[in-house]
Amino acid sequence: MSAARLDVGIDIGGTKTHLRAYEAPGHSRDLIVPTAEWRIRDWGRDALGVLALARQLADGAEIAALAIGAHGCDDASECLAFEAALAGHAAFPVKVVNDAELLPAALELDGEIGLVAGTGSIAVCRDPALGMMVAGGWGWVIGDEGSAAGLVREAARAVTLHLDAGGPAREPLVRLLLAALDITNAARIGSAIAALGSSAALGRHAPLVFEAERAGSLLARQVIRDGARHLVELVAQLKKRGSQATAVVAGGGVIAGEPSLAEAFLAAFADRFDGAMRAEIYGSPPVEGACRLAAGLGGRHRPSPRGTPLNSIAAPSKAPS
Repeated sequence: MSAARLDVGIDIGGTKTHLRAYEAPGHSRDLIVPTAEWRIRDWGRDALGVLALARQLADGAEIAALAIGAHGCDDASECLAFEAALAGHAAFPVKVVNDAELLPAALELDGEIGLVAGTGSIAVCRDPALGMMVAGGWGWVIGDEGSAAGLVREAARAVTLHLDAGGPAREPLVRLLLAALDITNAARIGSAIAALGSSAALGRHAPLVFEAERAGSLLARQVIRDGARHLVELVAQLKKRGSQATAVVAGGGVIAGEPSLAEAFLAAFADRFDGAMRAEIYGSPPVEGACRLAAGLGGRHRPSPRGTPLNSIAAPSKAPS
């Protein structure tokens, strides 16, 4: 049992919750649990649930500070509401931000744009004059383009349009989608998608889109490119509304784990901004950003982990014509 005082960082994602605390430089203790096991979308009860997880991670050690990046805290009022609920039960400083904000925080790029493409998709920054700015995050039914759920939804749409136009059923995306949904009749695609009922359930099928692309599917390639362009457009929307950000850090299980989406995003980004902004893919766990925020609450400095492998890819400048 440790006597250390721990700064606890937490990344609450749509699928999993990752807690991390450092006992010494380079030596972390981690706890990862399914978000659905504890989160019920009630600030007070969720505060008690996440504090119980933090104390489980601490294992008797004193918690010095707690910082959380929370999927679903999509405006400043929601972040503050969750923060207030936590503060009512904690004897240490707490901070709550959107989970996308953990990405620039991990690289000490405060004030820049964080872009998540994981279970869902959202772009967030904090502007000195405009406060918390958000684009996307509308949920899998009507939005979240470029996310795991969004890619599967758009793959299903592409397949139905392909079949309506008389396209062959042997197309790799068609075959893999029907197999993943466990249906043999394409007429059941819509009802099978609806029956999944959540972004997490739909998003679990995202690997089929990339598998189809590797098998030569032109439909899948277009779905991925369209998803990447939608992600770039989230950044463009923040800039149009007045964000002064000059950099974007993108992360999340899909864009960090699937090179073809990352490459399509960076290419589309370079084409859209032509060197006026920079972008990179952050491949390490976003909880690092929460750890840095937690350390800052106590007046401590946690260095950016740039010295460790980040799978970080910078956006190229657009090639001259």
